[in-house]
Amino acid sequence: MTESLIGVRGRRTKSLVLTTAIAAGAVVMLLPFYWLIIATTYPSREIFASPPNVLPGPAFFDNLTGLLSDTLFGRAIGNSVLVASVYTLLGLVVCTAAGYAFAKFEFRGRGLLFGAVLVTLALPSQVTLVPLFQIMVTLGWLDTYQALILPNLALPFGIFLMRQTMQAVPDELLQAARVDGAGEFRVFSRIVLPTVRPALAALAIFLFLAQWNEFVYPLVVLRTPESFTIPVSLASLQGIGTTDYGQLMTGTLLSVLPILVLFLFLQRHFVAGILAGAVKQ
Repeated sequence: MTESLIGVRGRRTKSLVLTTAIAAGAVVMLLPFYWLIIATTYPSREIFASPPNVLPGPAFFDNLTGLLSDTLFGRAIGNSVLVASVYTLLGLVVCTAAGYAFAKFEFRGRGLLFGAVLVTLALPSQVTLVPLFQIMVTLGWLDTYQALILPNLALPFGIFLMRQTMQAVPDELLQAARVDGAGEFRVFSRIVLPTVRPALAALAIFLFLAQWNEFVYPLVVLRTPESFTIPVSLASLQGIGTTDYGQLMTGTLLSVLPILVLFLFLQRHFVAGILAGAVKQ
């Protein structure tokens, strides 16, 4: 009995320590976001006051009104939503189709092609920046939406994720559908895609986040403020002499909220999708 009580107390102590550590880590992670929210409610001259402000101030709507009236940030939000949404939809189509082909079809050079996809995962995006810029100049696509959307649709990580996930779909199930007269598109859309729905949600978050936060490439190919995305527009708020940090913090908060909402709605599918390809049946 005594040993049992000691064991129970030990487990409770371990659970308490673990919970406390997780809570402390969560507080540390959330502090910068809390400071960002507080900073949006103060004018620029009071943001870096000492001691720092810990309670909301009265200037949020002034910062928001100034941001939307003095700059084209509202247009930048629309550009980012359009580009990220279209890129996510088209990227899902390309990555799932490529993943399905690598997972379920036998063809000459499949291993070599998939190896090439994996190799590109190790290449930094800066390596392809100059060739992409030259291609956009040749096509006359500078300062256009298609220059942002089309070049990176075949995301190597997306192809790898979908291929690993689709390998877990039983071949017998697909073969039975083909024997019943289902065409390949019907097998893909009615059987495979519903089965890998969690992975699709995870990939959608990755694609949307990658495009939403992309900065260097849009900075290179975009020319006019009317076509700027949010990261480029935020960079333009930082002046050489003075910077309105109230407006800058407000714009940063507006850029974070859509990603936060998207993840909160899809977090269950996101976790399931990441683990979907970890166990091979």
